Amino acid sequence: MCQLMGMSCNKLAATTFSFTGFSARGGLTSDHVDGWGIAFYDGKGCRVFQDDQAASHSPLAEYVRQHPIKSKVVVAHVRKATQGDVQSANCHPFQREWLGRTWVFAHNGDLRDFEAPKSCQDMPVGGTDSERAFCALMSHLRSHFKDRVQPPEWSELAPVLARIAAELAGHGNFNMLLSDGQALYAHCSTNLHLLTRRHPFPHARLVDRDMSLDLGPLNAEGDVMSLLATEPLTLDEPWKALRTGEFVVLVGGQLVWQEIHPGTRAFPVVSPITATRAPSHA
Repeated sequence: MCQLMGMSCNKLAATTFSFTGFSARGGLTSDHVDGWGIAFYDGKGCRVFQDDQAASHSPLAEYVRQHPIKSKVVVAHVRKATQGDVQSANCHPFQREWLGRTWVFAHNGDLRDFEAPKSCQDMPVGGTDSERAFCALMSHLRSHFKDRVQPPEWSELAPVLARIAAELAGHGNFNMLLSDGQALYAHCSTNLHLLTRRHPFPHARLVDRDMSLDLGPLNAEGDVMSLLATEPLTLDEPWKALRTGEFVVLVGGQLVWQEIHPGTRAFPVVSPITATRAPSHA
């Protein structure tokens, strides 16, 4: 299966440090060699880099490792193919437009029996179960909010997306990251970890590379960022494993909504805080 990485931050931040460790899983520290991709939100825009080469050897991935592209929301993926050929059309994150926002989606798992409904308004470009699930998810959103001319807020989207994710998880292993640039949504079936950093920021050591970084001087009081990853990216930090069936929403680096399916009440967790300046590195 594949590996996921996501970031949510209250101010613009670069993920070069985290991506350096994460991309090593594409051929150096694990065998996820069938492509990779990363999406950076830039205001209303979204920059997506993808390649069907292994992330550890891809010149494009090296460019991303060496150039600090700052964003508030990032979604990344390294692929180990279970369905679909090794080609760029099958590299995550996939993207679609809806109500003037670009949505990106990345999946880790296997939905072997899943086929998008014939009534699905979105059609897959590649041949993966992941993209079929994304098309079905977006079609559900379009239908549920069919009378809307403005995009719904995360508080409206969260319970709808949690229900859709639970339905898709009924077809198999469904760990996913999803974003519209406003919020980062995640569902865990088997393996997804969450870390939130606040002032004072730590000295962090990567799991996959012999590299460390003192994040303290690069960030200020009030800065907050959260990372999601299939497996923890750093040592000696309090990564928390999400539970099976857990759906979470991150906004501005903070956990603002969560649900455990089935039968667990969804609730707001914290109120957003205001940063004094932009966090520099994650």
